[in-house]
Amino acid sequence: MRVSSNQQDMRSQEADLASYAKGKGKDVVWYSDKATGTNFNRDGWKKLENDISVGKIKELVVWRLDRLGRTAGETISLLDRLESLGVKFVSIKDNFDPSTITGRLMRNILASFSAYETEVRKERQYAGIKAAKAQGKRWGGRTKGTRISLTKEKEHLCQKMKAEGNKVAFIARSLGLSRKTVYVALKVS
Repeated sequence: MRVSSNQQDMRSQEADLASYAKGKGKDVVWYSDKATGTNFNRDGWKKLENDISVGKIKELVVWRLDRLGRTAGETISLLDRLESLGVKFVSIKDNFDPSTITGRLMRNILASFSAYETEVRKERQYAGIKAAKAQGKRWGGRTKGTRISLTKEKEHLCQKMKAEGNKVAFIARSLGLSRKTVYVALKVS
């Protein structure tokens, strides 16, 4: 399973994949990533790739081909590698068999569409950013001159959590503060 960001969840993928696994009655190992699909440098993927390399994986099942990756070249190379290793590949929603001539055509088309979709999305984002900048809008960080709203309670909690050995990033997420604000609360520069 893969989603691109922490704001997304995997519930729809997980339900369909669990249903598929239940129907097969096989032992299943789950791998997941919350990372971009534009490269395969992802923790969950690295674990899966290692298990494929040592022969632990007999069948790789994904919800949809674009959940595996969003670059046509790398995805097609990966599917070729899986076939050469004897690892069956299943894409539940795309419903094609890459071991057939027609299946290989479908995987190439779908991988290309996935890469195209990613490039179009980036193009739209850049156009939106350019238009916003042209209108004088800015984002990313506080406006200069604004004050940090840090209550005494949160300051005390920051110090307590740090004393308990928690990392600054964890404290910030837990209390809904930025890391910079946590450092201010800890009186660390």
